[in-house]
Parts: sequence; C-alpha cells; structure tokens
Amino acid sequence: MTRSKSRAAKASVGGARTAQPSMGEPSARNEVSDRPAVELAGLRRRLASMLYESMLLLGVLALTFLVPYLMLGIGAEFAPPGWLLWLHVFGVLGVYFVWYWRRGGQTLAMQTWRLKIVTGAEGRIASLGRCWLRYALAWPSVLLGGIGLAWALVDRDRQFLHDRLAGTCIVLLPAPAKG
Repeated sequence: MTRSKSRAAKASVGGARTAQPSMGEPSARNEVSDRPAVELAGLRRRLASMLYESMLLLGVLALTFLVPYLMLGIGAEFAPPGWLLWLHVFGVLGVYFVWYWRRGGQTLAMQTWRLKIVTGAEGRIASLGRCWLRYALAWPSVLLGGIGLAWALVDRDRQFLHDRLAGTCIVLLPAPAKG
C-alpha cells in the first residue's frame, strides 16, 4: 500500500467503505459496496489548493470586509478596534469554509483540485460541529509557523494536524470519465 492510501482512504465518495482484503476470505465478502474507493490526497495537491484558495479568499474578504469598513470609515469616520476586525475576519472566513464543507465537502478551490473533506471513520461529509472544529484548529495550525502543515511530513497518513485532531481527512476524487 502506498503512502497516499490508508484505512481512512478506503472511504468512498458516497460514504460507503470498501473492506480490506484478508487472507483466506473469498473476494465476494470483501465488497461492501461497488462504489469506487478514493485515496487520500497528496501533500503537494493540498498545498496547491490552499494557495489557490488564498487567492479566492482575497475576493471574499474584499467584498465582506474591505468594502464595508471603507464605507464605515469614510461615511461615519469610525474605525473599529483591531480585535473586532480580526473577529470579523474569523467569522466571515468561518462561514465561507463551513458552508462549503457542509454543502458538498468542497470549497471552490477544492473542486478545481478534485479534493473533498470527509470524516476519517465513515467517509461522509463532516458534521457542522466537526467543520467548525476543523476550521478553528486550522488557524493555529497555519499561523504558528505552519507547524500543523509540517505535521503532514511525519504523520503516518500524511494528514495535516488539524485534520487529525478534527477526525477529518482530505481525499482525492477520481477523475471524471472522458466522453
């Protein structure tokens, strides 16, 4: 089995799992579902998706953060305190990520790179609480020198620390059929 495949990677796109083949069992018993199994996404693909996501987030933040505060500053000559600005950024980005993750397990960048967030155990779309937990854990994972991202270099499944702690994983979806 390669590094990019693991027990969690046996989760299929629709949520069913394919059983691990074992010695001495007939192959008919090994198939829980005839849906294709997916594999864990590679580190380079996930980092490229994060870079693309950061470019998309510039537009999201410009619309939901920059424009309102420019109008508030120019029109009312009011500048909110820094902690309120950071709280607003945290909330806006949280709503963006959690809404997309709950809607289909993929943000816009993840759709482009054929990545999907699923629960590690069942392979289903993460619950609302698990999405918020993953989002909250991603902040220190990235902002503390990227230690949570570097964790993927030593993790047995090459998962980020916030995914490991939240019980989620990022899988690579199969390429669409050409035709």
